[in-house]
Amino acid sequence: MKTSIKIIHWTPRVICILSILFISLFAADAFKGNDTIWLKIGGFFMHLIPTFVLIALLIIAWKWEYIGGILFTIIGLLTAPFIFMHNYNVNHFPIENCIGIVAIINLPFIIVGILFIISHYMKKKSSSRK
Repeated sequence: MKTSIKIIHWTPRVICILSILFISLFAADAFKGNDTIWLKIGGFFMHLIPTFVLIALLIIAWKWEYIGGILFTIIGLLTAPFIFMHNYNVNHFPIENCIGIVAIINLPFIIVGILFIISHYMKKKSSSRK
């Protein structure tokens, strides 16, 4: 495999893993408060549901880049309005902060989706030349 194809192959995978780890950090909020340890552990696993979904998507994308790329792009685009509205209405953040939060959370997954699709087409183009 050429170097450019290797870079495009691994970049979305690395970005996705790092982004999933970042999303997983939000699960630590479950340990706040005065609940029992069992309620906190239950809350922790509830907070990790998005992480489990993203890991499943990564597994799909690892095997089928084109499908995974489409799924990551759709997830990144469709969850953006919900994250924006949550931060604007519930947390009462200013609009520019809400846009920044959406960019930090969603943009990596949109980029990952696009890179998976590009990787799929680069490999397809490279294999057709042989």
